[in-house]
Amino acid sequence: MNKPLVAIWDTVGFGIIIGFPTGVLITNQTGGIACLHPKMEGVYVPFANDYKEASKEFLSPEIALTDYFKGVKYKGSGAIKGIDLEDVAIINEILTQFSLHKMITIDLEKLHESHEAWVHIKISYDSDLDILKGFSEHVLKGVLTWSNSD
Repeated sequence: MNKPLVAIWDTVGFGIIIGFPTGVLITNQTGGIACLHPKMEGVYVPFANDYKEASKEFLSPEIALTDYFKGVKYKGSGAIKGIDLEDVAIINEILTQFSLHKMITIDLEKLHESHEAWVHIKISYDSDLDILKGFSEHVLKGVLTWSNSD
């Protein structure tokens, strides 16, 4: 029997998919112009997205991540052959700007499986954010995801 599938490509902003045995697959359009559709079983959690009503300004790690993957190095190609340590450093800077660096670390063992809008991560409980509760005391695995730049 096929598992139910939730396609999140119409969402706006940054989020994570927490790998968890929910019986539901989550997919997003990723990989820049390659328009990949990877899947992960779990729970999608959008966060670190904000909107300033007065200035009509959207604030999200998605903006900096999209700019990076559309920039000089990848030019929108999506990094479909994997990301490298230079990419990890940039992503970590962006995570730090949004105070997500304690909770999210890039999974260095899965760099070759990561690409634009689909970056494998390890998720740890962060008492400062206090977002995820009751999953486990162990490090969870997941994926960073955001709107694809195609």
